[in-house]
Amino acid sequence: MSTSSARSRRVPELIAACAVRALRKDRGNGVTGIDKVPVRGLAKVGPYGLFGDVQVDRKHHGGLDKALYVYAQEDADFWGAELGRELAPGWFGENLRVSGIDVNGALVGERWRIGSGAYAVEVEVTMPRNPCGTFARWVGGEDERGWVKRFGEAGRLGAYLRVIRRGRVAAGDPIEVVSVPDAAPSILEVFRAH
Repeated sequence: MSTSSARSRRVPELIAACAVRALRKDRGNGVTGIDKVPVRGLAKVGPYGLFGDVQVDRKHHGGLDKALYVYAQEDADFWGAELGRELAPGWFGENLRVSGIDVNGALVGERWRIGSGAYAVEVEVTMPRNPCGTFARWVGGEDERGWVKRFGEAGRLGAYLRVIRRGRVAAGDPIEVVSVPDAAPSILEVFRAH
């Protein structure tokens, strides 16, 4: 089944917008903003992502091209079964938990509209998440040795997004793919090429 036909069967939507709950000590970086929880109500989105969120390391996990990290509920469900625990929105350090859209099959340069009306946000898919030591420590420390390799091999990475048009989002907002570039690689293809 092609990606486009799979997308047409489900209505893509935002499950949750997530921002940092608390900065956590991390032996690798000193501090991390990976601990995220859903925002209640409307969440403002600007060029650097969600208002109220923190990008501790903009070189590797933030900045304009990595303003938002998006993760699919379908991938979270896969990992929940693998790890034997519920993985609530924000668990992957994501800003947006979505459903009904193939995040890893999205093409670099693809644009999405989240929400509707004058405050809808437009984003552009930029690159895959590269799992790191901070993420492995967050997942379970010593109990999850090999997590970075395991996460990458599964190909359920999630993607970074650039904010094209700022606005507001809330759980339940529809997501519409508004443009898809010709001959661009997918998020998974970019990850596997590097």
